Amino acid sequence: MVSHDDKSRSFGVAADLYQAGRPEYPVEAVAWMLESVGANARVVDVGAGTGKLTRAVLAAGAASVTAVDPDPLMLAGLHSVLPAVPVLEGTAESLPLADDSADAVVLGQAWHWVDPEAGSREIGRVLRDGGVLGLIWNIRDASIGWVARMSEIMHNSNAEEMISSGGPRVAAPFSTLESRSWEWSRGMTRSELLAMARSRSYLITAGPEERARVEAGLEELFDEIGAVGDAAVELPYITTAFRAVL
Repeated sequence: MVSHDDKSRSFGVAADLYQAGRPEYPVEAVAWMLESVGANARVVDVGAGTGKLTRAVLAAGAASVTAVDPDPLMLAGLHSVLPAVPVLEGTAESLPLADDSADAVVLGQAWHWVDPEAGSREIGRVLRDGGVLGLIWNIRDASIGWVARMSEIMHNSNAEEMISSGGPRVAAPFSTLESRSWEWSRGMTRSELLAMARSRSYLITAGPEERARVEAGLEELFDEIGAVGDAAVELPYITTAFRAVL
């Protein structure tokens, strides 16, 4: 059985699929997370991956962003598209940063991989007084029938299970998490839908027989919904963001 840690560090081998298949973050959601620290904030993006959230943080007006990820392959992908962003290997539980050195620490699609006690404590060390911890997820809207079927075929992710069971948990020195959600959709072709599925840790770490079974189910579903050739279908998302001020 594939371990939680192995899944959390599996994405580097699928960095190109992650970049092609995963959605961007709504800038308004990211701006809401960073609202209390204002413009020109020094932000650390932990679990930065290929830079999806990093780009949104810069678009929201941050003065600087440092990208941290445990996987050098993901950081190499980020550096290739955002060469001006400093990249560091590390995790939420062990950040290669000085005390009180950041105005905000953000994690996109990542907190469900983090030990909440150790991660909260370490992020609290790095944040200045009044700094903010921001957590954000793009989750497919499974209230739509075909989206629910797709999720069943692919298996729910750790993130989806965490959000549906009440959301993330943080520990000292943080207390209350505020949250807000945004609904939107993204037009996706069959190849993009498959890239999204193949970028998920369950499929990356699955054996060949299980991977073939899942992909066959997805191919059948995509035929049914008209995602054929270059035809695009609208994939609905709910973006949920959380913030806690130190």
